[in-house]
Amino acid sequence: MAKDATRKHFSLIRSLVLADVLTMGNAAAGTGVIFCCLAYVASQERSILWWAFALIPLALVFDILDGHVARWRARHSYLGADLDSLADIISFGVAPAALAYVLGMRGGWDVLVLIFFVVCGLSRLARYNATAEMLSGEDGKVRYYEGTPIPTSVLMVILLAVAFANGATDQALWLGVLTLGPWELHPMVLGYALLGTTMASATLRIPKP
Repeated sequence: MAKDATRKHFSLIRSLVLADVLTMGNAAAGTGVIFCCLAYVASQERSILWWAFALIPLALVFDILDGHVARWRARHSYLGADLDSLADIISFGVAPAALAYVLGMRGGWDVLVLIFFVVCGLSRLARYNATAEMLSGEDGKVRYYEGTPIPTSVLMVILLAVAFANGATDQALWLGVLTLGPWELHPMVLGYALLGTTMASATLRIPKP
């Protein structure tokens, strides 16, 4: 009882630092991508999807800036690492998968691959948070990533944007479509499978800038 009475109240607003606000900008941009995808399905208005393509690079800018600002201001945030991971799974996991689905990767095998990609990204972020202290040098800085960082999904988004600009969507997707058993597979979705695999890899080490 006495312990509960003396417990310090955690104020969400007061605990936020500038880097956290930028991280929330990342999450907001990623969420905007998902809503743009839904709006495109309802209206088929191409300009809406271009907004989705633009928001993911914006999310990447926020993602890069929050780290730089945190180091520049040298202010500790209780929420920083977890907030960053949650924002990243929205902007660079769920949002790119939603774009792929909207643009035509809707076969049963496609959906399984996209789910695999998101789960790999989620696992990679969780592993980073759990092992960051162990991987840190004497200066407290993490020297390398285990597996590719989840923002590398921007590469697939760029490819999708080029395909969209050239009308290569739905039945006209590059590399066509295969029927394997009861479901369809668009070979283009295998790019997501590759990204998911490299993110989940514990042996692939990427130097951290």
